[in-house]
Order: sequence, then C-alpha cells, then structure tokens
Amino acid sequence: MTDLILANARIVNAEAEFLGGIAVTEGRISEIWEGDNIPNGAHDLGQDFLLPGFVEIHTDNVEKHMVPRPGVVWPSPVAAILAHDAQMVAAGVTTVYDAIAVGEYLDRNYRRALLKTVMEAVTEASTLNLFRADHYVHLRCEIADDVAPELFKPYAKDPVVRLISLMDHTPGQRQWRDLKSFKVYKNANMSDKEFEAYVASRIASASKNSEVNRRQILDLWSDRGPVASHDDTTPEHVSEAVKDNIRISEFPTTMEAAEAAKAAGMRTVMGGPNVARGGSHSGNVSAIDLADADLLDALSSDYAPISLVQAAFKLNEIGVMTLPKAVATVSKNPAEMLGHLDRGEIAVGLRADLVRVRKIDDAAVVRGTWVHGVKVA
Repeated sequence: MTDLILANARIVNAEAEFLGGIAVTEGRISEIWEGDNIPNGAHDLGQDFLLPGFVEIHTDNVEKHMVPRPGVVWPSPVAAILAHDAQMVAAGVTTVYDAIAVGEYLDRNYRRALLKTVMEAVTEASTLNLFRADHYVHLRCEIADDVAPELFKPYAKDPVVRLISLMDHTPGQRQWRDLKSFKVYKNANMSDKEFEAYVASRIASASKNSEVNRRQILDLWSDRGPVASHDDTTPEHVSEAVKDNIRISEFPTTMEAAEAAKAAGMRTVMGGPNVARGGSHSGNVSAIDLADADLLDALSSDYAPISLVQAAFKLNEIGVMTLPKAVATVSKNPAEMLGHLDRGEIAVGLRADLVRVRKIDDAAVVRGTWVHGVKVA
C-alpha cells in the first residue's frame, strides 16, 4: 500500500528538473511520474520544488546548542542535541554528520568534556530513536595538539563515528595564513606580545606533534571509513593527503589546492555560508569561484544549517551550475562521498528523504521535510 503521494511538484533529481509527482511505499520511492496530474489522496505541493533530503558532511551547529553562550553548558545534553536535530530537519537536512573537535588549545577541560558529552548524547538519542534525521559523528582531529590521539582512541571503533578529518589550525598556515584574521576570529583579548607568544607556542606544538599524531590517528582508524583532509592550501598538502589514501578535501583555501585535489581524484567540500555570503569569512578562496571552475563537489552548512538550501539555489541563479547539479552538491554527491548509496537522489528504490522548497522573492525557504517518507518538519 502506498504510504505517501506528493504531486504537482517541481522535482529536481540528479539529471533533470520537471513537473511531476512521486509515490512512497514503506519509506522508499516507489513511483515517479511527469505531469501536473494529482491522484486521489495526494498532497498537492502547488508547484513548489521537491528535492532530495540534504546530506550534511560537517556541521558545527551542535556546539551552539550544547554551549549556547561562552561558559554556559546546557544542563541536558540530550535536550540540546534534539534542539539541534530539529533545526537541521527544518533546514532540509535528513542525514547529519555532527562534527566534534578532538583536540584542545586554550581550554583543555572544555574540549575534553564537550567531546564526551556530545558522543554520549548522540549515542543515547540514536539508541532511543529520538532523532528526526539520521545522525552520525565526524571527529575533527586537531593533529597539532599533543592530546589528540589520547582523546581519539576511545572512539576510534565506535560505530556512530563514520568520518574523521585531519585538521591543523596552527596560525600562519592553511586557513590561518593571515594572522590578523586569526586574531579577529579568536577574539583574542591579548596584547601584541601575548599574541605573538601564543602563536609561537602553537607553531612549536605543531612542529612537535603533527606528523606523529597524524600517523597514530590513521593507525587507530584503520580504514574504518572515509578520511578528509582540511584546509588544503598548497599542492604539497594535497599530495600528503593522497599519500595517506585520503579522498576528500574539505574547505581547500586556494584555487591552486582545489585544482590539485581535482587532478588527484579527490572530491572537494566547501562551506554553504561561503556561497550564501559571497565569500569566505577568513579571506580564503570563494566557493563560487571553485564552482565556476568546476572544482566544487559538495557543500557543508558548517556553522549555518540554512545555508545549504540558499547556497544550492544561489549557484543556479548566478549561472555557475544547473539546478540539478547545484542540488547534487547538497544531496547526491555528499551521500556518495560518505558511502550512503541509498539516499541523496529522487529515484525509484531510494529512501524517501525529501525536502519541499518554495522561492519567496530571492530566498529559498524550506516548507517541509520527510525522512523515510515520514514528515518530520
């Protein structure tokens, strides 16, 4: 028996955009048709867009709910992560990789506690079937920090962890080549002398730890799943990743690095906020420029869940991508990169993870989200 019928929708799949409808049976798409006919019992979408559910590879949004203000830790981690979950599905995200930092600098106790708290909250909410979206964990391993392997080890075989990334936020290189931007981002209340000493200590820590920690973390992970590099800036950074069989380049900071990643067969991820805002907040390469050069494979909402839908439509509106290709950057492509071959596209047999979107003036607005054919937002 058909569980759900959505009709009179502007369907966008990986290859085309057309007016039509779909039927869902037991949580999967069982039929797709073209035309404006509305069968009995169907939900008339009024020619709103119907897209595949978005697949989020790297969101820091969970931290905003766990620690809503500096120094304020929310007393119920499960309540906090469910508020995060609600925000994600309201933004059209149906598969979420919650990105959690593994490594600390200024406040060791804060990061250590947050890692444990989020891991426990994700596990409990998943076990009790409380989530609306599918949630997994992406561990962001700060390899320059001496405690990173120690923090990573307890979770290296945890089934909820499906992705790791090797990150090095040492000032003076990669994302933070511009020390002025780094100081503004850190909102560092330091004198120039104190800031210089802090930067020097970070550089010394990276020199001592980065390569050793890189090897330890990769050995602990032992090819359990995909690995991403982070903030590749030079072809040498890309070569280093390729040598370790890393196939995802997250947030390359230069056109040169993105070109090298593409040539090496890696797939690139950029930030949705970078597209929506028209540029990087830290002065790095524009995601729109990468898209225009056919160097952009996927988008991540990073710190702003709403950015995925807005970025996909903007890439189409400014003429750098067709709408199907732009939608694939937030659905099919990240799903493939993460090994989820049962979702990310509107096709018969795949999961009925779906998003209804309406254009209101120049904004793309999510009007409904379904997971396995069940409306969740």
